[in-house]
Amino acid sequence: MQARRAARELAFILFSQFDEKIANYTKENMDDIIIKSIRLLISNANDDLKISLGSLIDMKNRIEDYEAEHETNLNRPMGASNIAVPMVMTSDMLSKINSMIDVAEKAVLGLEIAEFTALESQPEVKDFAVKIAQTFREHKSEVDETIKKYAIGWDFDRLVKMDKDILRIAISELLYIKEAPMKVVVDEALELAKKYSTDDSASFVNGILAKVIVDNGIK
Repeated sequence: MQARRAARELAFILFSQFDEKIANYTKENMDDIIIKSIRLLISNANDDLKISLGSLIDMKNRIEDYEAEHETNLNRPMGASNIAVPMVMTSDMLSKINSMIDVAEKAVLGLEIAEFTALESQPEVKDFAVKIAQTFREHKSEVDETIKKYAIGWDFDRLVKMDKDILRIAISELLYIKEAPMKVVVDEALELAKKYSTDDSASFVNGILAKVIVDNGIK
């Protein structure tokens, strides 16, 4: 995982813990929230791994039951070991495997971000996440007004908070930090939307950012 990508994901977790008093936050407040964010990532990753493990055990039990109850093994002598049998349907199994892969990937990503942030050799993750947060703190009114301007037909206060936070991170980068290529900022904002928010979030976020980019002549 690239350090900047990890930093944006950490910033997203960081933003989830902000309240309306963000304008009064100090760097020490940010550092404290970073620590809490890392703990939250690790806790969520552990929970995800437990869910994945539970699903694997459930699948193992179902396969063993299917094998034992198959006519091939029911006709075998008592005490004889079961032999492998063909599976008739694969759709249910594939669905469960895909769910476990998704959960496991999220867990691994969370642990990677935590590791990146904790290692002294990777201060860029923490520093850049804090930079995004401090930039938003300094320009909160302008950033939120930008979202309101382009979210035509939407009540800002009723927007999904995850969507607002993703937009806040991306707009802070695009308009004020200006270090990463525009495409990188947008692509990673869309990845956050697909991963953490609703099914319609990616298109909503993309639409808002496209207007910000065009109207501000960002290349």
